[in-house]
Amino acid sequence: MTTLHDPTVRSFASDNYSGVHPEVLAAITAANDGHQIAYGEDLYTERLQRVFESHFGEGVEAFPVFNGTGANVTGLQSMIPRWGAVVAASTAHINVDEGGAPERVAGIKILNVPTDDGKLTPELVDREAWGWGDEHRAQPLVVSITQSTELGTLYTPDEIRALADHAHERGMRLHLDGARLSNAAAALDLPLRAFTRDAGVDVVSVGGTKNGALAAEAIVVLDPAASEGLRYLRKLNMQLASKMRFVSAQLVALYEGDLYLRNARHANDMARRLRAAVEAGVADGSIRGVGFTQPTQSNGVFATLPEGVADRLREKFRFYDWDAARGEVRWMCSFDTSETDVDAFVAELSALTRG
Repeated sequence: MTTLHDPTVRSFASDNYSGVHPEVLAAITAANDGHQIAYGEDLYTERLQRVFESHFGEGVEAFPVFNGTGANVTGLQSMIPRWGAVVAASTAHINVDEGGAPERVAGIKILNVPTDDGKLTPELVDREAWGWGDEHRAQPLVVSITQSTELGTLYTPDEIRALADHAHERGMRLHLDGARLSNAAAALDLPLRAFTRDAGVDVVSVGGTKNGALAAEAIVVLDPAASEGLRYLRKLNMQLASKMRFVSAQLVALYEGDLYLRNARHANDMARRLRAAVEAGVADGSIRGVGFTQPTQSNGVFATLPEGVADRLREKFRFYDWDAARGEVRWMCSFDTSETDVDAFVAELSALTRG
């Protein structure tokens, strides 16, 4: 098959736009010869269990799945009865970007809380964590947070511990959507365990696709008492891969060594480079009318642009509006974003805002 796209076209729309890292592609190829038992009884899935134990500690269990929505929906479904509800930030992926799957597939009520920076606090959780025993109200039984958040911000381990303690004191569990968990680890310069299991998280969705993999994510149960039935729910939710070795091999390639950190550090560095260059342009007058709405703590930059600039800039570089009403956009960097990509983007932004 011939290449159908122009590989020179670059985007700042999503880290999902990037390709597959060569080391991950090599891992898929290495797993390809011969036969292996289907549905997860293969050597690569067995190795993945050991890899995640090295990150999160003994006794954890990993369930590879195809995508982040599948990881979140299936993981949450295992944590909650039919009458349960999940408290999440209003910006959470499970609330606004999963097509209603938590509600329609898992039957879970999402109790969403507005938050300016995408992060929950114990006080914000309490806005919806009430009404236990009231048969007229879905019972709040899980708190779900995202690390790094949909707004590119980060929780510290202490902030997550405070949420975990708050939830556990109320008989609730803590779930963490880690689609960009590697970016958080790179930015915090901490091992994965430090802000997950050691901070009181019960179940975590571990991302791969946004960081160089191809359709590879995992649900990792950190506290077995917090999850039930995942063996059956994964199949029920159409997330059980028959040729699971190819999903697991990708995650082994990312997490057995330091590839997950190398990729994430680079993406984070490119986001910082992008922000710094725009800030410098604003300071010297070569970029006009651009502001920022969130700190740049991982691989996303959230900015406001003068009217009309976003659409003209998108003629060369694709990216998404975040809040079109106030001119807010999101620029995402990936493991394969280059300094040249960033510099070309900033140069075009400068030309458009000065024109």
